[in-house]
Amino acid sequence: MKILITGIQGFVGSNLVVNLKGHHMLYGLDITSTQKEGVLNMFIWNELDIIPTVDLIIHLAGKAHDTNNTTSSQEYFDINVGLTQKIFAHFLKSSATKFIFISSVKAVADSVRGFQLTEETLPNPKTPYGKSKLEAEKYIISQPLPVEKKIYILRHCMIHGPGNKGNLNLLYKFVQKKIPWPLGAFENKRSFTSIDNLTYIITQIAEKEIEPGIYQIADDETLSTNELIRLIALAQNRKPVIWKIPKKLICSLAKLGDILHLPLNNERLTKLTESYPVSNLKIKKTLKIEKLPITAEDGFSKTFESFKN
Repeated sequence: MKILITGIQGFVGSNLVVNLKGHHMLYGLDITSTQKEGVLNMFIWNELDIIPTVDLIIHLAGKAHDTNNTTSSQEYFDINVGLTQKIFAHFLKSSATKFIFISSVKAVADSVRGFQLTEETLPNPKTPYGKSKLEAEKYIISQPLPVEKKIYILRHCMIHGPGNKGNLNLLYKFVQKKIPWPLGAFENKRSFTSIDNLTYIITQIAEKEIEPGIYQIADDETLSTNELIRLIALAQNRKPVIWKIPKKLICSLAKLGDILHLPLNNERLTKLTESYPVSNLKIKKTLKIEKLPITAEDGFSKTFESFKN
């Protein structure tokens, strides 16, 4: 099979190449044409017209959520919607029969309180990132589609895996400094997506006849922030130090942090302690499997072990 992958130089793209090379003919599309091992040819965005005929397009390219809030709202839409419109127009004109769009659960909801996120949940994103991903989804769905073409929209949770650090690396360094974790009184349930599970699902869609549609991608198990702290400590060969300071005191300190611009404020406290459970039953039922290849705990253990280097 001939496959075109946009955003191939990124974390997910690099892992996909490892899984697909040797079995398929791969072409890459990114902002640079730097050659990549396992890829036949690399192209940049203004070279769409000269890309060879492919059977499948996997659209990974996009603007990720900026936790530092330095990205303008318009930039999210220019990249996440603009590039999607460009590559989907190419898909419609091409002979490719499958199109996989990597979206995000943030296209549906920024917080999940009192329920589990499913594909039936009515989307109501609040951030520019989530809104831009949802608009890109709506654009794809709104386009007239020839009978022979199939589209797949994959909404993943926060991705973890060796080489992908982000906020997880900050948590790792916090434990590494032997600072006690002060938020032990908060027990939350969050869904994550292992890079191994994500690439497995993408490979299944690429190689088999899977029902097209929108699918949420999450590990089978949810984990609390306290459990992540324990896994980090285990990777560092030390005992976790978790303090269960009363919630009321922590919340008061967070309010003070808002006023004095301290590291602990309400926004950060919410991100560290909120629950965000996501159902993956639809994709497992479609793939006819009971469990995904790797558990959330094993995936995180691999991730934290990689941070040692």
